[in-house]
Amino acid sequence: MDRVLGFLKKNTMIFVLIIVLAFFAWQTGGAILLPMNVSNLISQNAYVFILATGMLLCILTGGNIDLSVGSVVCFVGAIGAILMVNLNVPTWLAIITMILIGTAIGAFQGFWIAFVRIPPFIVTLAGMLAFRGLSNVVLNGLTVSIKDQTTFVNLFGGGADCYIHDVFGNGELNLTCLFGGLLAVVIFVALQVITRINKNKHGYETEAFWAFLTKTAAVVAVVMLFAYKLAQHKGLPTVLIWVILVVLVYGYITQNTTIGRHFYAVGGNEKATKLSGINTNKVYFLAYTNMGFLAALAAMVTIARLTSAQPTYGQNYEMDAIGSCFIGGASAYGGIGTVPGVIVGAVLMGVINLGMSLMGVDANMQKVVKGVVLLAAVIFDVVSKRGGKMIVKN
Repeated sequence: MDRVLGFLKKNTMIFVLIIVLAFFAWQTGGAILLPMNVSNLISQNAYVFILATGMLLCILTGGNIDLSVGSVVCFVGAIGAILMVNLNVPTWLAIITMILIGTAIGAFQGFWIAFVRIPPFIVTLAGMLAFRGLSNVVLNGLTVSIKDQTTFVNLFGGGADCYIHDVFGNGELNLTCLFGGLLAVVIFVALQVITRINKNKHGYETEAFWAFLTKTAAVVAVVMLFAYKLAQHKGLPTVLIWVILVVLVYGYITQNTTIGRHFYAVGGNEKATKLSGINTNKVYFLAYTNMGFLAALAAMVTIARLTSAQPTYGQNYEMDAIGSCFIGGASAYGGIGTVPGVIVGAVLMGVINLGMSLMGVDANMQKVVKGVVLLAAVIFDVVSKRGGKMIVKN
């Protein structure tokens, strides 16, 4: 019984996602499950997946956050649009420049946080204000269209041709998309089996076989259903390739590398981590430098999807990223959280947004619902760590 309860507790947000999806499918008459809407869910929330993955590393270091990412997305996107449109800079050079600028901004903020020890909240709040203002300066308060930059737009998932073409035919179903889903499933199952075998071989604790089988089967079913829905529309969006790359790379870093373990160690107990010989300043610096790098990638995805740059882009992006992390199981105290969990949180936020939009819910009420969901997720995290006890202090 304890194992069953442990399994349910560990995968609470997955069950919540299924319930929420079923609710909106019922309320919208199944419209939310239409292939076009499934594809839109990816395109509209790609920036959330990317930014939330980077935000996780910041949160792991002790519940720290980066409030500047939305403004950095806007600023980097503005620079890229000006370079490609007004200055006719080659697309590849503009992409490199955007990546370097975003990473430099992250390193600049990381320096003050890691080595001068100014609180992350203050540094990134200043960055949020400064880079929002600089975005207006760069764009002169105007919109810069990049529709003529077809290579850039299609590469980052914003054009009409931003899908992987079907190399197996031109039927109603995109067979390339289905094959990609099948390949992903095979790789996932193989990795899960290998990981379980290695854990058993070295005497590490593993979850019950029924739980392992249930979780694996559920993931396989979801991935194949997802691939089938996309195959019914136009196939695999190119922006999904970027999201998958980010998830795989950072999932591997956090779970299978030394530096990944350092993030968890700093969040768990920074003093003990420092005494063990780990350079905690470097961990903080890497977390925020990486956040700047991923903000640059999110900027490219954003201006490609919207085919323009505006001074208002990126507003509330930081809230979406932070909310996805906490909803996906990251601890408000740091040291706990996974990339797959964050993706579940981001999908849940995306489903809520899309579902309420299809139902015609007022935009202000949508914010209320998202705020309640975020608060509920953090309350669940805090209370569960106290053994289910709600402690109220006078």
